[in-house]
Amino acid sequence: MPAPQPTRLFHITAIANLPAIFAAGALVSKNGGAAAGINYQNIAHAGAQGARAVRTVPNPPGGLVHDFVPFYFAPRSPMLFAINGGRVAGCPWRQGDIVHFETTVENVVGLGQPFVFYDRNATLAFSIAYADLSHLDTAVAWDLLTEAPQLDGYCKFWQSNAANAHYADRMERRQAEFLVRDNTPISCMTRLGVIDAARRAQVQALTAQAGVGLAVDVMPSWYF
Repeated sequence: MPAPQPTRLFHITAIANLPAIFAAGALVSKNGGAAAGINYQNIAHAGAQGARAVRTVPNPPGGLVHDFVPFYFAPRSPMLFAINGGRVAGCPWRQGDIVHFETTVENVVGLGQPFVFYDRNATLAFSIAYADLSHLDTAVAWDLLTEAPQLDGYCKFWQSNAANAHYADRMERRQAEFLVRDNTPISCMTRLGVIDAARRAQVQALTAQAGVGLAVDVMPSWYF
């Protein structure tokens, strides 16, 4: 199934991280942030982060997963669900505290930076990596990501169902990733999405203070 055009990408982080992100002028990879002494608030599973820290990316482009900025191909991710349920150890945030950065494959490829994408969660040992966009239509399970019922163009459901072969690995496929080497400038983002008007006002105050010209939209369909 062909990828939607444009092909949207989503990165989630805590609203508390926005001042550091805006100061850097970009989303910065895990390794890049550590080297620069940026102390981001964590929203990820420690076990998964440990696996990503040592997982190599095929060459080209090469490197480790943590050398790249990760994006999902859909919002309302299983990761956000885990955060909201308090199932991420050491993460005090819930979904209302999370902001989505939205961009597109077209925007990030235009940066000229190395990239790679995976057919499912890149943490999984059996996920497949691609560095050629000609595989984008077939590698990502667009039929699962976009089937009805939809919220903002994406399927409302993402849970796996072992009793139905079509949905046996749906959660893994929903977490297909597009990774951009080193950093992704704020200038290539299309907007920010938040859960409600109160968070919109909070984030708009931060963008105004930093001189960031991104629109901030209330996108309840991106949340649970």
